[in-house]
Amino acid sequence: MSFYLPFSEAQLNILTDTFFPVSVKARNNRSFAYWERALLQRAMSVFESTLPEIWQEQQGVSDFLWYNLFYRGFVAVFDTPEYGICFQPVTLSGMNFYYQPVKALVSNPYYQGKTELVIGEDCELLRLTPDYFGAWDCIAYAAEKLSSFDNAVNMSIINNKFAFFLAARNKACAAALQKMLDLVNRGEPAVVVNSKLINDQTDKEEPWQFWERDLTKAYITDRQLQDQQTILNNFDTEIGIPSVPYQKKERMVTSEAESKMIDATARSTVWIRCLKESADRINDKFGLDLSFKLRFDPDEMEKEAEENGTSEPDSD
Repeated sequence: MSFYLPFSEAQLNILTDTFFPVSVKARNNRSFAYWERALLQRAMSVFESTLPEIWQEQQGVSDFLWYNLFYRGFVAVFDTPEYGICFQPVTLSGMNFYYQPVKALVSNPYYQGKTELVIGEDCELLRLTPDYFGAWDCIAYAAEKLSSFDNAVNMSIINNKFAFFLAARNKACAAALQKMLDLVNRGEPAVVVNSKLINDQTDKEEPWQFWERDLTKAYITDRQLQDQQTILNNFDTEIGIPSVPYQKKERMVTSEAESKMIDATARSTVWIRCLKESADRINDKFGLDLSFKLRFDPDEMEKEAEENGTSEPDSD
């Protein structure tokens, strides 16, 4: 079925009712868009690059490059009379003996040159990942969970505001209780109450009831924020930013810290290898000086740790 804007009621019902659970909209909201944007910029910080001067002269070109690398996974670099050596997001087609793409299709209204480029002859690909997929799945996966936590934290902030829940037996008692609470909230050190309010004059029973909520047994805001930070730490580990779990920050031994560092740089090591290999092909073909390196290089971090004399802490 084709959908045209604006959507009709029948089309909206199809789009919403075919998604389960229907009441959960984890992605199409401002919170998810916020985390998607934040995590993308966080992921971009993993790499340092030296780009050709022609790509740095115009504002936003390098940002456009990194956006395409993370979102699409690759760009094609080629030479044109109008723009010189440039790059563009492309669509791949064809397949060679090793099941690798052989052509790149350029679609840009400002480009009037050859649109079907042969990879290795007319252009070279700059890739982030070996499977041509980019890293947006990592960003969207973590953004969805962080966005879902935003709702829980917002509800927790509202529901965990500690307030007294009092039920008065009559209007006089209700007015007296309200006045007492006003005096307490105003900061009075002591509130004097008429003894007649302690027991009802008719049956000597207490004229009010008090409902007490035990917040210590609830999944309250501090624990939710800790779990949200855990998801963010897991994302950092996924993309190559070393992080220390808050649970073990003060008692992590050297071997655990090294294991965490290896875990944090495992995927970024694959990414930097793809970037360097494809950059070498581009430099050889077009005479550029395109280079990439990890901001948190595991070899440099290990060397720095050795120079600082890192040792095992005492067992106690």
